[in-house]
Amino acid sequence: MIVGDLKNIQGRCYPAKRRTQNLVGGASPIHCNHFAMGLVTLEPNGGQVPWHRHEEEEVYFVISGRTEMCLGEERWELTSGQIVHIPPGVYHQMTNIGDVSATFLYCYGPAGDVDHWKQELAGTLPKAGIDVPDLPAGAHPQFTDPPEDGPIEL
Repeated sequence: MIVGDLKNIQGRCYPAKRRTQNLVGGASPIHCNHFAMGLVTLEPNGGQVPWHRHEEEEVYFVISGRTEMCLGEERWELTSGQIVHIPPGVYHQMTNIGDVSATFLYCYGPAGDVDHWKQELAGTLPKAGIDVPDLPAGAHPQFTDPPEDGPIEL
């Protein structure tokens, strides 16, 4: 039996003010072929998973906080207990719009790394409205600043 323990999974901090802890896949002791899962903590007032897309089907389940979810041309406020389905290939972004940390679970399949993690750490995220489609009207801007100490390679 393989048992993981969240308190022993350090995770990674990203420039867009979030911490991602892999629960299944990545640095976790548990790996599955068909899906990956993790816990994300977005810092107050703007912590973000920046505008991106990937070919994996995904869901986000909001555990705590108040977030803005952008999905394709739609924009919604999501709070604790809500879940959103992200179809393959659709641009999406999650931003903390509250004064306290927001947390959510992600689950996507099939398992594997998604490109936006590496792009964010390298400072090469495609920019909304320039390299990729615009964010929905009224959305919080996409975070695209490079890491403060220069690019980081995974």
